[in-house]
Amino acid sequence: MTLAVRSSNARQSSIVTAAKSAVLCRAVSKHYGPVQALANFNLEVSPGKLVAVLGPNGAGKTTAIKLLLGLVRPSSGTVSVFGGDPSSRATHTRVGAMLQVGRVPETLEVSEHIDLFSSYYPHPLPLAKTLAIAGLESLGHRRFGVLSSGQKQRVLFALAICGDPDLLFLDEPTVGLDVEARHQLWQEIRQLLGRGKTILLTTHYLEEADALADRIVVLNHGTVIAEGTPSEIKARSAGKKIRCLTSLSSEVVETLPGVLNVHEDRGKFAIHCSEAEPVLRQLLARDLEISGIEVISAGLEDAFLALTRERTGDSEAVGKRQSLSTQHRNRFGAIRAGRA
Repeated sequence: MTLAVRSSNARQSSIVTAAKSAVLCRAVSKHYGPVQALANFNLEVSPGKLVAVLGPNGAGKTTAIKLLLGLVRPSSGTVSVFGGDPSSRATHTRVGAMLQVGRVPETLEVSEHIDLFSSYYPHPLPLAKTLAIAGLESLGHRRFGVLSSGQKQRVLFALAICGDPDLLFLDEPTVGLDVEARHQLWQEIRQLLGRGKTILLTTHYLEEADALADRIVVLNHGTVIAEGTPSEIKARSAGKKIRCLTSLSSEVVETLPGVLNVHEDRGKFAIHCSEAEPVLRQLLARDLEISGIEVISAGLEDAFLALTRERTGDSEAVGKRQSLSTQHRNRFGAIRAGRA
């Protein structure tokens, strides 16, 4: 699936452009019957960079990854990985993938799994190095089926990196990991980037994208709605967040001038507003007993929710997008609490 052009000079130029990109999607659409999963999707990832693809459930992230892994073909448009066909054997030997739905036989030992996956690559990492990178040194002879969920995640990460691939697809890589293990994995990811590896990350941990990504791409309903550095994405949701304890109802707070949205956050109201000071004055005027006031800059989560809500066509579309954003926020909170 290289870029199709008529003139030989243009064709040569297109192939050179693709070769300079680890990942290149141009005007890609994908339909599953009447359902359009991706519409005019464009993505370019430079070698040695980490790009995070974010979006609510059903946004098209999984379809994008399947296209880049060569598991499905686009309905229209072009897809290339290192300038070649994503489904070719030559491409597969340069790619590693850790998928959220990954499954491996539970009766094999960790080292047996790594040896098997390593055999698919021409120049794999030594077993001991793979175990060390994934934090599995003491678990090499344990059967996969008896491992904890967090340990299984680390094994799946080991299987993705054991072939020393140039491009890594990491789909929700830290689900099930405790805080310490998550930060350890982040450090390993940074070291892979330092070695020139290219990484495409999908995650519901927005702090993870903020901490690791060179660039963030936000998908919604199969279309890219925003992309840029984490700072640029956060700037799309300019404003402040006020957290406080108040006797006022959320309905009253939402009507205050300058308030963009309100939701409950760990027993307090989290109020996203364009300017904090005018809203604080109104809150204090209406509730003299208000307490626990915190004012912080809006973060990536606020930008994500604002972006996925603002793509509106009519009132029904607004309701659906707000529902998707609420589902994402609930999932995000559940994962933090260890319930998902």
